[in-house]
This record gives sequence, structure tokens and C-alpha cells, in this order.
Amino acid sequence: MHKHSALLVVDLQPDFCSGGPLAVPDGEKIIPLVNKLAEKFETVILTQDWHPADHISFAANHPGRAPFETIELPYGTQVLWPTHCVMDTPGAAIHPDLHIPHATLIQRKGSHHNVDSYSAFLEADRTTKTGLDGYLRTLGIEHLYICGIATDFCVAWTAEDARHFGFTAAIVEDACRAIDLNGSLNAAWEKLTTSGVERISSGDLHA
Repeated sequence: MHKHSALLVVDLQPDFCSGGPLAVPDGEKIIPLVNKLAEKFETVILTQDWHPADHISFAANHPGRAPFETIELPYGTQVLWPTHCVMDTPGAAIHPDLHIPHATLIQRKGSHHNVDSYSAFLEADRTTKTGLDGYLRTLGIEHLYICGIATDFCVAWTAEDARHFGFTAAIVEDACRAIDLNGSLNAAWEKLTTSGVERISSGDLHA
């Protein structure tokens, strides 16, 4: 691919795949395709959900609350999730079947206990930056192709923020999987289209 393009692989971790506490249907089935896509790119970035055990988004940390309920926090509505991707646990590791040895960065997110982080660029308070935008700028990256888990949460928020920071963004739809919680997938695509995020398939990419 063009030297100003990069592939961003979002949250391909065991806790989001079959058998994990927040498993996305067929999440692991996209890994062979993602591995092949990565071969087309000189620059590949991986993201990694990486939470402390006392993270505010975990239902277990809110007595009387159940997973997938919502609460209001200073930065807005927060979905309460099953405990997942706790720092330095096997479920938080990069999935062992993901083979992208030339990836140049693993961008961790969600490490602050009092704020969630779906996007690889900004935490959910919409002010705390991860620094990914600056890193991409130093490499001269202008165009981002995004894949991974989950289409309607971390992938979508990352793509929207890529546009916010001035990058072009395309989601490789067949190299993603969604949670689709209460219509969240359709809602995400509506916002993505409005934001100027392109919707493509892996077949649209040529080396």
C-alpha cells in the first residue's frame, strides 16, 4: 500500500473472542484475513484494551448492577461490561493467532480506572489523548484502514476520531465483527457515514 497509509488492527484479544467474558460472535474468525491484510501494509498499528481490575466500566465494580446496564458518569452514559482485558492477564494479550511481526506499535487504551476508552485516539471523556495521532503524523500517515473488534464500539469510535484528527478513514467491514447491542451496529454506521468514514471490503484493497 501507499507509504502514507496504515492498517489499524483494533482489540484482537482473547477476551473478545470465543470463550472470553466479552466474546464477540465469530471474533477469532477474522484473524486469518487480518493477517493477510497486514501483509499489504508497511505500517501496521495494533490496539490493546488494557484495564485495571477496578475499572469503572466493569459491572462487578458497581454492586447491584449487571453487565450491559448503563450508568451516568461525568463524561456521559457508560455501558457496564463484564470484567475483561484486565492488565497482564492472558485474556488481555494480543491474540496468539494474530501474526503481524512487522507491526510498529501496540497502542494500549482504557488504562485509567475512572474513564473508559473505546477509541484508539481519545478516551471516553473526549479530552484525554492517547498520543496515537501524533505518532501517525511523525510517520507521515494520512490514510487509515481499520479492522478488528468490535465494529460498533472500538472500531467505530476509532474511525470517527481518525476523521476528527484529519485522517481519511475506511473500515474494512469483512475484517471486523460487531457486538450489536440494542441496535448499536446500525446506529454506529449512521454516525460513521455522517463522519465521512468509508465502508469497504478486503477485496477493495490491492497491494
